[in-house]
Amino acid sequence: MTHSTRGRRGSTVLAALAGIIAAGLVLGVAELVGAFFRASATPVIAMGSTFIDFTPSWMKDFAIETFGTNDKLALLVGMGVTIALLAAVLGIVAYRRWVLGAAGVLLMGAIILAAVLTRAGASLPDMIPTVIGTAAGLLALRWLIARLHRADAATRTESSAAAEAGAAHDDELPRTGSTSSAATPGHATSRRGFFVAAGVTAVVAAAAAGGGRLLAGARSNLAAARDSLRFPAPASPAPPLPDGVQSSVEGVTSFVTPNSDFYRIDTALSVPQLSAEDWVLRVHGMVEEEFELSFQDLLDADLIERHITLTCVSNPVGGGLVGTAKWLGYPLREVLARARPLAGADMVLSTSSDGFSASTPLPVLQDDRDAILAVAMNDEPLPAEHGFPVRMVVPGLYGYVSATKWVVDLEVTRFADAKAYWSDRGWAERGPIKTMTRVEVPKPFASVDAGEVMIGGVAWSQQRGITKVEVSVDDGDWEAVDLAAEASVDTWRQWSHAVTLDAGLHTVRARATDAVDGVQTDERAETVPDGASGWQLVQFTVA
Repeated sequence: MTHSTRGRRGSTVLAALAGIIAAGLVLGVAELVGAFFRASATPVIAMGSTFIDFTPSWMKDFAIETFGTNDKLALLVGMGVTIALLAAVLGIVAYRRWVLGAAGVLLMGAIILAAVLTRAGASLPDMIPTVIGTAAGLLALRWLIARLHRADAATRTESSAAAEAGAAHDDELPRTGSTSSAATPGHATSRRGFFVAAGVTAVVAAAAAGGGRLLAGARSNLAAARDSLRFPAPASPAPPLPDGVQSSVEGVTSFVTPNSDFYRIDTALSVPQLSAEDWVLRVHGMVEEEFELSFQDLLDADLIERHITLTCVSNPVGGGLVGTAKWLGYPLREVLARARPLAGADMVLSTSSDGFSASTPLPVLQDDRDAILAVAMNDEPLPAEHGFPVRMVVPGLYGYVSATKWVVDLEVTRFADAKAYWSDRGWAERGPIKTMTRVEVPKPFASVDAGEVMIGGVAWSQQRGITKVEVSVDDGDWEAVDLAAEASVDTWRQWSHAVTLDAGLHTVRARATDAVDGVQTDERAETVPDGASGWQLVQFTVA
């Protein structure tokens, strides 16, 4: 391989690096400027949120089953890799023909702008971070490419001079290696300016991104506002949990899920930063009275407190997307009683501040179940990632049709007239939770001591209640387990069972029975379109 060929390939690699660094500057500067705007005005959040909006059901289901609650992190990593690859290509194109490279950068900027402006609640000023970031990136790319061309020109000049010198001393110096050895020092020197420029640009990009995050955090007083909130005593406190609600088997999950461990599945790539003081809920649609509720209106109302188990429709058989918390809030039936829905209405379309929507059957929100506008979770204000300042909690329905976080709008309408976020993407319009049980001990592929082996887990069938759980060990007869005390039909129920096993490979299968529909179905179904079903099978080793 000749020195000129190696030089061209080296320049191509550096051009790709220039494109990646320039893209980093676009994102960093946009992050810095975006600190003064909504989070969705920054390119990464806007593009990521747009991608989520257009994600087909099978891909969403795959992401959650594969990455669980780290699905958003996986998306960000994937976006980072994609952006780096596209930026590298644009850098190479710009090196070879600047006009085409610049056009590509501007096209990417236009795509980002489209993503920003199509976010819920977007306005023209939200364009500013992307415009400034794109301009900075374009200038940086131009600067880096110019330095690279200058380095190439210097290298060619040095190589030509070295070749002439080599010809003049042909009788004194060997041909092999003479040109390369003469050109290499100058070659490194000529590219030093590019590396300095690239390093400076990378540092500026990182500083801008870091500064933007720090500035955004400093401008948001959400944590302080949450800490300062004080709630009145509920008009209807949560009934005390009965003795014996916790399974006696070590390793079974806590009956009440700590806020930090509660699963989070939603479409918000960036957690909305809403203040309680500015929060307003609009109630409208097919009602006799349209009105708005403030956060203070909720605090002044008769709040109720209940333990309720929530379940995600994306929870696979045996999965962990389920949790129980003590919720404080205002009954939604009281909100609708004031609105007085018109005849023919059969659905409430709830919408969050980031544009997500859920379709909840109207009768569910009007019956005697404890469906609420929740303001607190486990004796503290809602965590931001769980919907602060207000979210919906509806017993008996999967979250995708009921548990709207950061809720700001309730429209009384009809299923025939409106589609919610996920029902518009192939999921069922109504999402009653299916009866399910989960084996938590032993864990899959665990190794336990021979002798008495403890088996334990949880079962749930919100609004129907669990009346029995059975296990089958090594495909033997079904045996009823010991049920822990029941807190209510709206919470999960824990269970335990002891069995004596010899050393070897063993399996345990579990099924639950509810008070209305009977034994949990063994028919295997995936999560799409209305939740998984089937009996969980756990394999483990006794040593």
